[in-house]
Amino acid sequence: MQPDPQAPAAAPTSLRATLDGAAVIAGADETILTCARRHGVHIPTLCELHDIDHTPGTCRVCLVEIRMPGQERTQIVTACTTPMQEGIEVMTRSKQVREMQRLQVELLLADHDQDCATCTRHGNCELQDVAQFVGLRSNRFFDHDRVAARPIDFSSPALIRDMTKCVRCQRCIAICRDGQGVDALVVAGTGQETSVGLRYGLSQAESTCVTCGQCVLVCPTGALGERDETERVIDYLNDPEVITVFQFAPALRVGFGEEFGLPSGTNVEGQIIAALRRLRADIVLDTNFAADVVIMEEGTELLRRLSEARRPTFTSCCPAWINFAEEHYPDILPLLSSTKSPQQVLGTIAKTYLPERMGIDPARIRVISLMPCTAKKDEAVRPQFIHDGVPEVDVVLTTREFARLLKREGIDLRALAPSAFDNPYMSEYSGAGAIFGTTGGVMEAAVRTMFYVVNGRELETIELQQLRGFEGVRTAQVELGGAIGSVRVAMCHGLKPTRQIVEAVRAGTAEFDFIEVMACPGGCVDGGGTLRSKKTYLRDALKRRETLFGIDRTRKARQSHNNAQVQALYRDYLEHPYSEKAHHLLHTYYTDRKVQMVRTVSQIWDEITMSTMVY
Repeated sequence: MQPDPQAPAAAPTSLRATLDGAAVIAGADETILTCARRHGVHIPTLCELHDIDHTPGTCRVCLVEIRMPGQERTQIVTACTTPMQEGIEVMTRSKQVREMQRLQVELLLADHDQDCATCTRHGNCELQDVAQFVGLRSNRFFDHDRVAARPIDFSSPALIRDMTKCVRCQRCIAICRDGQGVDALVVAGTGQETSVGLRYGLSQAESTCVTCGQCVLVCPTGALGERDETERVIDYLNDPEVITVFQFAPALRVGFGEEFGLPSGTNVEGQIIAALRRLRADIVLDTNFAADVVIMEEGTELLRRLSEARRPTFTSCCPAWINFAEEHYPDILPLLSSTKSPQQVLGTIAKTYLPERMGIDPARIRVISLMPCTAKKDEAVRPQFIHDGVPEVDVVLTTREFARLLKREGIDLRALAPSAFDNPYMSEYSGAGAIFGTTGGVMEAAVRTMFYVVNGRELETIELQQLRGFEGVRTAQVELGGAIGSVRVAMCHGLKPTRQIVEAVRAGTAEFDFIEVMACPGGCVDGGGTLRSKKTYLRDALKRRETLFGIDRTRKARQSHNNAQVQALYRDYLEHPYSEKAHHLLHTYYTDRKVQMVRTVSQIWDEITMSTMVY
């Protein structure tokens, strides 16, 4: 077939252009920003975040000057939204560009809280970096009254939304809507009053937000963050009447060292224990121990449900997932395992079994959790986990808060000799408990123990590679043998893929026996409370994940049921998995918290129309 001479020419695969006077080759699908980065030319940005494909051009900081072929006049454009073209001249550091960038940052700071020293992002703030890059020395337009009028939402026990520090980049909206599929955040107001709000005008606590904290990871400033509770922990540590019991999650040990200059994914378990002892913690326990207990309870529960032809069963370890189910799909709550999360299991046992064994007054115990998760703060204050006014877990610190606490106390993790757990009751863990921190780990740990319960022997191939993918949704068929036979399992990480699975289960188009859900992409290793990095969303999840699998391989016991301290717990206190006592202490219930629409369709249409007009 001969080509049509009237057809438009195909787009070239590469373009010739100049960048700051140097000849460059650009891809046909590249923006000026991506081309500049590829050639090592820095252009400042605030709203753009490449790894979530977010280039709204709202901050107007990535300005460049361009001249099109055959034209004398130049024009100023945003680099993140302007495509490269054949023969284009791009100037990133002309006098006009620098002056306009400086003005734009000055305008961004006009209604921005100037008290940087009290902000948790101080020294790690993208806005500070940009202000320094453009050479800003003063702010002519700062309006204290306008700053004071911007809202701050303290209603949530987990997250604080501070609009006095928001630069309207909309990254949080993008990750909530397109990344997680929750869509709790919206643009509120117009003009100078524009800010990020919650859908339906609700508060953080009343909204459809599930406190997964992924919005915090992408925020370039201190506008979004966890509710800081380090002062409470310091009070407990210095109260002679209080016995502090610390626990830390499996993911913390592999996602903490980089804050102190260690390679990403380094296992700093021993240094964390040493740091806690330097802080004068009374008892240091491992959440991994409780993860092994959870497997004993959840695995037994699942086998009973399977024997009764009740399927599927969803895991219950992730509090953001529980929030998601209660707020978005309350009709599936009967399908959730009733087993508490490892955090709450350890809190419960630390205030019952542990004081009985150690001969201490349970009223003096304060359980402090160190978690890579913002939703754990929300979980700790659930009414189900507070008994006669006494919470199972008293305080939750995120990874970021724990890092700030150590730095406040002058403790450098790199300078500490590793220490070891020494509690004889609740510090041992199996390899199965360790892999709880990554997607698919709960499922693999459960299968190892369920196979043993069904067959009376260990699974020959301990590492189940079919459960170890990194896709948003993975499915597999696992042979348990005995009367159970094969089970169909699914694993989801991230709430957008989770929504797809839930919708399929509700529609009857997907049949599974067991479904593991982790709200955060990658699981706890990239939880909303993990360390934040500039210009990057997910941070080294695969390295952290591989370290957890490496820990599993080195453990003497690799199955939860072979944890000697777990065996002693059941022998001496709980009797057996799923006993009446175990059910009373280690299981919970869920409530319908679905948010009803509080606006009419007409009002929503008006909002959509106005948004279209604005943009």
